[in-house]
Amino acid sequence: MGSVEIDKERLTAEMAFKDPSSVVIKIRRRLPDFLQSVKLKYVRLGYRYTPKHALYLAISVFILTVAVTVQLTGLRFRNLSDVCSQFSLDRATGLAASSIAVFLLTVYWFKRPPPVYLVDFACFKPEDERKISNDSFLEMTETNGGFEEETIEFQKRISRRSGLGDETYLPRAITSRPPNLCMKEARLEAEAVMFGALDALFGKTGVRPRDVGILIVNCSLFNPTPSLSSMIVNHYKMRSDIKSFNLGGMGCSAGLISIDLAKDLLRANPNSYAVVVSTENITLNWYFGNDRSMLLCNCIFRMGCAAVLLSNKRKDRKRSKYQLIHTVRTHKGADDNSYNCVYQKEDGAGNVGVSLARELMAVAGDALKTNITTLGPLVLPLTEQFKFLFTLARRKFLRTRLKPYIPNFKLAFEHFCIHAGGRAVLDELQKNLQLSEWHMEPSRMTLHRFGNTSSSSLWYELAYTEAKGRVARGDRVWQIAFGSGFKCNSAVWKALRGISVEGGEWRANPWLDCVDSYPVKVPMA
Repeated sequence: MGSVEIDKERLTAEMAFKDPSSVVIKIRRRLPDFLQSVKLKYVRLGYRYTPKHALYLAISVFILTVAVTVQLTGLRFRNLSDVCSQFSLDRATGLAASSIAVFLLTVYWFKRPPPVYLVDFACFKPEDERKISNDSFLEMTETNGGFEEETIEFQKRISRRSGLGDETYLPRAITSRPPNLCMKEARLEAEAVMFGALDALFGKTGVRPRDVGILIVNCSLFNPTPSLSSMIVNHYKMRSDIKSFNLGGMGCSAGLISIDLAKDLLRANPNSYAVVVSTENITLNWYFGNDRSMLLCNCIFRMGCAAVLLSNKRKDRKRSKYQLIHTVRTHKGADDNSYNCVYQKEDGAGNVGVSLARELMAVAGDALKTNITTLGPLVLPLTEQFKFLFTLARRKFLRTRLKPYIPNFKLAFEHFCIHAGGRAVLDELQKNLQLSEWHMEPSRMTLHRFGNTSSSSLWYELAYTEAKGRVARGDRVWQIAFGSGFKCNSAVWKALRGISVEGGEWRANPWLDCVDSYPVKVPMA
């Protein structure tokens, strides 16, 4: 699951058990300063992700070595001809060397992994009947009859600070009086969001469902039999040899896990299309108990879905929007605190919900630190890498009390899509990465307009950036998400062309009918 919205200084929640002794849960609002203690092994891991950066580094060292040698020996360019004459080659040797070089370049050209293109994507926008304002949500909470007075007041406080607006969406099963939480309604919600996004995607790209060779669906909390991927295959009558996958229980970061899996499958299956569907189903996962650590999800999670079409066909480069440059995945599940900090279980009364532990913010900070440290060497300019490594080395080996150097990620990316999991984490990431309000606008406005839609939120954010006409050719986009397990994942995209969103694309881009009204000023917590 994603992050939660928490009191400005500290949220103290007394668990409402019948036992007279109450349990106090304190969740820190602030992320730890994850740049204070950077582990070198994650920096080295970043350099091992791709040989290209090792090559750049080797070339830089070579040039530096030559420059120093010239200065120390007094060698001048007018003497180079004399040096070269000492190593002149006959014609046969030169031809052999050239042939070997051409052969090696040819092997490299055919062995390199094929590029992965993002042809297009679509985000589902529910019908207006599914809209729910904050006041309507609180009224629904009060009239439900299952919540105690103290937990109702708790939800009111969280809702006021959540950053959500009055036009988010909830499924019919939850807003019905009384709520109708059943498998049938959960399937109807899944069909509505997935088929709505896919219809828009297929209609916009002109790709037929039978042309798709790889299908990946991620939904954390709803995993029926047959699976959601089988539901899509059946509805669109896809071909029998399709490679379908259904990812469950992987939290809000599962969307980027799906992209990483699709990348590997496309590299192993030439001339293919892959479709990734990212969603969350909340019909059967609405919590009706009084455990405050489980009530936070009710206050911020809403309906949503995104469908993404990927291709490894070189002919699709001209019409594709983006090329996938990097994916970096971080999994902290080996640590017990990380594993247990977002946990689905029953409360004291037997109600199932997702519990958020007091260690959540510390765990999130540690995962973010690892992921960003690994990603940095892949994307940052060499000047930023040298500054960071120089400061880090002085702190680690010379024990100097230097303030950690915070790399300027704005030099690596033009656009940031940070998972809209909650207002608190967005605030802390903005401060730690020194981002402007303009950079944070897609995440904040997505949280305000659509709420936390789990793994699909990154695509609503990118859709916002496109609807604003901000994406130019060559721009780099950083998507970063985190979720249960605990995981933090990143994807880096490069725009292949300037993105202009026209009025006819309203089915694929949910912002087109309202983007002129944004950004809006969100009341302070």
